[in-house]
Amino acid sequence: MSLKTRVTADRDTAEGLADRCRQLLTESPSAFEAHQQIARILGGQVDGETATFGFWTPELLDHRIPDGDVFLELLSPLDPLDLTRAHQEVRFERVYLPVARYESHTFAAAHGVRAGRRDQGGDFYTLVWRDANDEWHRILDPLAMSLPFGAFAPAELYDVGAMQAARRDKAYFQELKRDEPYKFAPPTNILQIHVPTATAGGTLASLTRQFERLAERLRNDLPPDPLDEIYLGYDAVQLLPVEPTTVYETGPGFWEETGGDADAVSVTLTRPDTTNWGYDIVISGMGTVNPVLLESGRPDELVDFAAALHNFPTRPKMLVLDVVFGHSDNQGLNALNSHFFAGPNMYGQNLDYKNPAVRAILLEMQRRKVDFGADGVRVDGAQDFKWWDYTAQELKHDDDYLQSMSDIVQEVAGTEFRPWFVFEDGRPWPQEDWELSSTYRAVIEGQIDPDVFQWGPLTFAHNTPFIYGFWLSKFWRIREMLEVGENWISGTANHDTLRRGTQVNPKLNINTRLGDTKMEILEKAYDNPAVAMLTYAAFPGVPMDFLNATARANWGFIRNQDDKYGVKVVAEEAISLKWQVDEYSYSIPNNFKRLKALGYETREDLARFFDFLPALVEVTDYDLDHIAKLLNEVEPPLAGPDRFTVPELKTIARAWMDDMHEYCNVSNSVSQLDSRQTGFMLSLRNFRRENAWLRHNLGPEDHFDYLRPVDGRVLFTSYRKSPEGRQVYTITHMEGGDSGEFDPLRLKIPGLQGANWKLALKTPNIGDEYVGGPIILRDSMGLVFVRDE
Repeated sequence: MSLKTRVTADRDTAEGLADRCRQLLTESPSAFEAHQQIARILGGQVDGETATFGFWTPELLDHRIPDGDVFLELLSPLDPLDLTRAHQEVRFERVYLPVARYESHTFAAAHGVRAGRRDQGGDFYTLVWRDANDEWHRILDPLAMSLPFGAFAPAELYDVGAMQAARRDKAYFQELKRDEPYKFAPPTNILQIHVPTATAGGTLASLTRQFERLAERLRNDLPPDPLDEIYLGYDAVQLLPVEPTTVYETGPGFWEETGGDADAVSVTLTRPDTTNWGYDIVISGMGTVNPVLLESGRPDELVDFAAALHNFPTRPKMLVLDVVFGHSDNQGLNALNSHFFAGPNMYGQNLDYKNPAVRAILLEMQRRKVDFGADGVRVDGAQDFKWWDYTAQELKHDDDYLQSMSDIVQEVAGTEFRPWFVFEDGRPWPQEDWELSSTYRAVIEGQIDPDVFQWGPLTFAHNTPFIYGFWLSKFWRIREMLEVGENWISGTANHDTLRRGTQVNPKLNINTRLGDTKMEILEKAYDNPAVAMLTYAAFPGVPMDFLNATARANWGFIRNQDDKYGVKVVAEEAISLKWQVDEYSYSIPNNFKRLKALGYETREDLARFFDFLPALVEVTDYDLDHIAKLLNEVEPPLAGPDRFTVPELKTIARAWMDDMHEYCNVSNSVSQLDSRQTGFMLSLRNFRRENAWLRHNLGPEDHFDYLRPVDGRVLFTSYRKSPEGRQVYTITHMEGGDSGEFDPLRLKIPGLQGANWKLALKTPNIGDEYVGGPIILRDSMGLVFVRDE
């Protein structure tokens, strides 16, 4: 049946939505409260046989567009659409339906529109308007729930109700049902995962299969291997952002129309294939899933992953989603109307949080995303949520908005709940002295919920635990962690710290005791047994580990969409070659295939080019023509193209990003995992789970310090006592020369006196024969003793 035959406009329903909008704006106590209600009816939604579509369209008022020039555009493929194909030419039927408007809102409704489901494709839609020159313009749906071709293409109408009805973890949520919304408490610890580099498949579906495989192995009581161990022992999994990101700046687009008329349109479709670390978002489409992460093209994959965690044997795992609402990339200007934005910033664009419609729509996007089944939310860059106070003539933090984020009540499987919340907030960043002046407690102290968390000071980006002097230089922050850190995320290895570590000048005072090569040093610094022991057996808070760190995989700033600044970004990342790629790794045939094809056959070839590029970017103030000219004059000539040009430089930059994305995949490092290290890290996580009281701040009987005199080494000692009387004593060698022989239990530490201490944990670099008594500790060694009253 053709689209025109199948679909009929429902003018009464559309007019009813417009009238509802009028009533809310007229009768609500405030404009924001009105827009909160209106936001619930925006986007494409399915209600039985009726499909409704709502848009916030202030641009139509800006351009004074009359009702007769505004339509809902529906597009239906003439043949079934295969979302798993990389490239296809498709012809779509097209119909235009009338709309109903009230001020800055536009609505449409229709019968017979096909909604997408897991097993069937749906019709696509946009709002369109015609100008005085008979030229057509599109308004995309920022609240779309399925974007198979990204945030800059028409949306697919999706049956969210059917997706929710089919979820396999309904029992998990129904058990949480209370008279009041259930409030999720903090987990014991977190595993942070970047979906595209977590598995060879790089999708949510492949990650789901990884957890389902692990669950099956546990049910069958099979012994864990190192690959199992890096996933086990966690109460929560936090995904780096899964929202749609930027697209290729100069195209081609994933949806390219090649011709058409009022009845049909021909489209060249490309399966989205950008690589991104997750934080380059355009705000539009935040309520759904980045199609790059979807093996099937169906957003159900995120529900499936939530179910795999919630149904995990032994105990459910929480799903924590990382949301980015503190900025938009400049590409967002092409996806949203100008009223969403409040001006440029270092990331792209500020959002206009004081606009009641924008504020309501952003919160609605968050509500829809978390309803996929998340138990927790991590808010990226909370210090960037600001508004301009014209009276004071200064930017102020929008803490009320942050509170609104925490206050949202979610609903899954008939259960209302409020997620656990974590905020990354380093205010007064980017003030120059932020590392000194930030308390990392602004949100904790400002919110009502006692379980609100923030990233702690050792979790923030500028932490380099492989530079000599790091641990004593940070001791004042460690003291803060011990005293007020129970609502902090702890640990030194995450997507930000590992990335910053790869950008450190290797000529600094590097702790060479960590390894024989720069790669070994970096890997051990961020997967360090003594640091982990400190984090899990001594520090309060909720520990978090990054999968790429614990798997000893690589990591960096991965984004292949840039055209204008792509060469500059790669120049800034070039130093990571020194930290993460040795001659052997580069020589592996499957590594760096694109760069090798461009003439960089060896690591030495690429390293020499990278020695010149950052310097030339700086001295020419990023003048690409001048950079290419100077590179051509280098003697002896550089490897690479016969002659450097601006297009060639951009090709090299793109090749670096694509090659590094593949190089960073965890599947590449699995075969080299050390079972002693993975087993020890798992035992640490299990120890923390068994001693959950360690999450709280140090009590009056607890003790933490470093041994004095320092004598060229840093030894941390920790004594902690639970309310029930259990005592945990930890000693770790953080850096420097060896300790000399001593008995850890004979030190003059308050609480340590007496007998009955038992060795509970020792780092894998301590021999199996050690069970207590005198020992010589060296860099990255540590011991945990326990005693029960």
